[in-house]
Amino acid sequence: MKKLINAVENVLTEQLQGMAAAHPELNISLDPKYITRVGAPFAGKVAIISGGGSGHEPLHGGFVGHGMLTAACPGEVFTSPTPDQMYEAAKAVASDAGVLFIVKNYTGDVLNFETAAEMVHSEGIKVQNVIVDDDVAVKDSLYTAGRRGVGTTVILEKVVGAAAEEGYGLDACADLARKVNSYGRSMGMALTSCIVPAAGKPTFTLAEDEVEIGIGIHGEPGQYREKLRPADAIVETLALEILDDGAYKRTLREWDRENATWVERDVIDEPFKAGDSVIALVNSMGGTPVSELYAVYRKLAELCEARDITIARKLVGPYITSLEMQGFSITLVKADAEILKFWDAPVSTPALRWGV
Repeated sequence: MKKLINAVENVLTEQLQGMAAAHPELNISLDPKYITRVGAPFAGKVAIISGGGSGHEPLHGGFVGHGMLTAACPGEVFTSPTPDQMYEAAKAVASDAGVLFIVKNYTGDVLNFETAAEMVHSEGIKVQNVIVDDDVAVKDSLYTAGRRGVGTTVILEKVVGAAAEEGYGLDACADLARKVNSYGRSMGMALTSCIVPAAGKPTFTLAEDEVEIGIGIHGEPGQYREKLRPADAIVETLALEILDDGAYKRTLREWDRENATWVERDVIDEPFKAGDSVIALVNSMGGTPVSELYAVYRKLAELCEARDITIARKLVGPYITSLEMQGFSITLVKADAEILKFWDAPVSTPALRWGV
């Protein structure tokens, strides 16, 4: 294992210390670990909070700032943050407008954010949670019940963060988050595995001429393994899985703050169709150079044009990674006027900045 670390047990703490030194516009707590915007709480503004295991940077800490997240909770590498991290972060940034938790659909994240929501509610803070489950590669895995939460998370955090800046209330922010999630689909692949520092060895192994199709962001193996093909062929495989994905029905648990209980809600995500406009994310899994991502985007744009789907906005780069894994993911989110308005709104975070 070759990594720029000192001791495995200090990886997250030292990285957060470095982030604090580099970004004085952020407040970083080390016990428990969470990242907040300087100046929070903001009166009358819904606090948008997300989190998950570290190793996916810039997600989530790199998206804390104006127009995006109010706080983020980093767990150890590929490990869910604990309920007390989420609880303390929420108390630090909650205003009278309440808190919205954005939760990727992994079993540990879901359970811990549920516990945190109950703890926050007990403090008299208004709270809701929204699950992101956009990975078309799986229905179930060792890490999640249902589809995993992946690239749509980035777009959702940007759109809902901007809506909160404009004054959307808690219910309106939660409804917008659910809409973005229902409009989003993603899929990824790997050329190599990644190495979790505590493990010291690759999560899985690939031969020199093999790739893994449908991987998860924690290094989970994918749908299947195949021989390396030209880039266009691989892009077409992922993009068509997304574009051809049919209506997807599932049941999500969400906090009913009026009745202070958990409820199950049936959701159906409609497929993409001719005439749609989308936001496209071509994402590096951490080790793939941006130059190769542009080759991926080139083919993705061609495939969307052939389906009469307009890429209205795009993002190309490493935004939700898996340590040093070589590979990429594609995310498409159907974009209506409301979503485009908040996507275009000013944002100022360590990893995403425009309009300011």
